[in-house]
Amino acid sequence: MSQFVRNGFLAAIVAIPLAYTAQGGVPFNNLEGVGGAAFNPLAYPSGQNKDTSNSNALEQVFSKPQFGTWYVRLNAKDIDWNAIGASVTVLDRLELSYGYEAVAIGGALNIHKNSIGAKVLLVPENAGDSKFVPAIAIGAIHKSTSQVVVPNSDDNGVDFYAVATKLVTQLPLPVLISGGALSSSEYITGVAGFDDNRKITGFANVDVILPISVAVGAEFKQGEKYDDFENANYWDAHLAWLASKNLTLIGAYVNAGDKNKTTPYGLGQGAVVSAQYAF
Repeated sequence: MSQFVRNGFLAAIVAIPLAYTAQGGVPFNNLEGVGGAAFNPLAYPSGQNKDTSNSNALEQVFSKPQFGTWYVRLNAKDIDWNAIGASVTVLDRLELSYGYEAVAIGGALNIHKNSIGAKVLLVPENAGDSKFVPAIAIGAIHKSTSQVVVPNSDDNGVDFYAVATKLVTQLPLPVLISGGALSSSEYITGVAGFDDNRKITGFANVDVILPISVAVGAEFKQGEKYDDFENANYWDAHLAWLASKNLTLIGAYVNAGDKNKTTPYGLGQGAVVSAQYAF
């Protein structure tokens, strides 16, 4: 489990008769399988729930796996977006992930996307016994789509990102803040294809940890703009309930751009539900 849960969440619910072990909690497997929220990666590696008391050498190297499922409904474009992802962390530093997405558009077009990711934690949170040092990580995601929607685009590409994440515990309630930069050539997160050029965009997350096993927050993903295609900015407002030491349930409202615009290309608004399970 990430330091976010160890240092912040348990302190926030100390008065609640729930005994959370070092399992569950953020980062979740996002839509592309990477340890993060819905759109964006977090700096924390996923699967930080290994049993440190176990003398088994294999379990000292690999964390226990975690899994996530997502369903997004965008009514304006008649889009059903399903995703599943899994990840594991090696030696507390290297996260390996896989994500599969199935996107049905208008009941006529079905697109399948695969994402393989690797993330390296460069600086652990609070390194050097400092309360102000964020976790810092870099990562890469190879993406491929089964159907190119944007003419003359590629069917695969690689994202590179850097992200910093910090749990602020000096406030009345713990607040998780995360932000980073993404280098990508994606059209609609890669579902519609990839450009020949790369663009650098920003992303950010914020969550407040309530003393009732609930986190509430929002995230933002800036859209890349190319010569022939512009992605819309995406944002969501979400509520996450840590239902048990292993299971987290998430509900969100998502805004994926103005449904009436093609420059930038908007997908409209919709609802998101997710279930996350950490062994």
